[in-house]
Amino acid sequence: MLALESYELSNGLRVVLNEDHSAPLVSINLWYHVGSKNERPGRTGFAHLFEHMLFSGSKHVGNNEHFRYVQSVGGVLNGTTFFDRTNYFEMLPSNYLALGLWLESDRMGFFLPALTQEKLDIQREVVKEERRQRYDNVPYGTAFERLLHLAYDPDYSYHWPTIGSMEDLQAASLDDIRQFFATWYRPDNCVLTLCGDFVPSEAKDLIAQYFGDIAPGGDFPQFDLERKPLGGERRETFETPVQLPRVYRLYHLPKMGSADWIHADLLTTVLAGDKASRFERALVHEKQIAQDVAAYILPTESTGILLMQATAKDGVSIDVVERAMDEEIDRLANGGVTDDELTRAKNRAEVEYAHQIENYDSRADLIGMLATYFGDANIVHTWLEPYAATTNENLRDVATKYLTADNRATSLFIPVNA
Repeated sequence: MLALESYELSNGLRVVLNEDHSAPLVSINLWYHVGSKNERPGRTGFAHLFEHMLFSGSKHVGNNEHFRYVQSVGGVLNGTTFFDRTNYFEMLPSNYLALGLWLESDRMGFFLPALTQEKLDIQREVVKEERRQRYDNVPYGTAFERLLHLAYDPDYSYHWPTIGSMEDLQAASLDDIRQFFATWYRPDNCVLTLCGDFVPSEAKDLIAQYFGDIAPGGDFPQFDLERKPLGGERRETFETPVQLPRVYRLYHLPKMGSADWIHADLLTTVLAGDKASRFERALVHEKQIAQDVAAYILPTESTGILLMQATAKDGVSIDVVERAMDEEIDRLANGGVTDDELTRAKNRAEVEYAHQIENYDSRADLIGMLATYFGDANIVHTWLEPYAATTNENLRDVATKYLTADNRATSLFIPVNA
């Protein structure tokens, strides 16, 4: 059992402490409960833009000085953005805990006074270049974005990727940025997790010193996150300069943590989790029609997403690959999984969980996620229980219920003039 202590400051900041003296290090992890889900059509990419903006300085910390302070004492740091959250984290020698807390508190409480048009313009160009390098100018780069556009209506919050669109990034004004920050980046919308070598009483004093005076905000905007039914499969064929055809699929699931989501997580391991998986064995080795295969689910809070993909071998029609995928899914739906497959999937889930909690950084991130999405960091102790209780019938039921044509969006990437 991990030693966890949770409490809340008067301004609404939720804190989770995990004392562990295994190494002279401390991980500081902040989860802001804001992501691309909290954007509006025409104003996309703001959460990811803020991931960059919050490293551009605050009232008492200069531009990029956050990096310099942390790296000068041997620490590492970063931030990430997804549909439902934005997180920032540092790993520091434990005697520099106060430094990390001060840096995080300054950008939470004193970011706006340092915001300038020049900083916005610089970071906007950085994000636009990131979009070019990761999405627009690489083979298959826009596949996920295209799937989201197919799978969700334009006014639904999962319709766009976290990177946003070029048009929306260009249109973002300084007032837009100020309003977005004031709405979401505040203590009552944040979980602060400390993991590692610290004395809890001293950490609490430092947290109160640096975060206690930051004011909470007002009411949060409301979002309708009830997804409308697809009304049938949504498909597209996209001709683009790629060497090999590839099929991408998105299947809808219940939200993260639900029983069927957990069963689907195990099912993706059976389908494409390793060399012994169904897709790998049938498509890659036996029929030799696919170059590679993949299946996985995303940790999304408000609606579940299961993704599949397969790349056809040179000279093989993508239709042949799709039919082979469907045949394997039908076998699962009709015959279920074997005991060996279920055991292997459960073992993999247990190994991945063990890797996640074995070091301070990833453990703090897991704790922050559970506290943010489920309101209880102690779920870390029971997270694997529903995995262990899953039956063969549960996996077969998930395949029957969710891996159907009318519950998916499909994007086929086809070489130009194929």
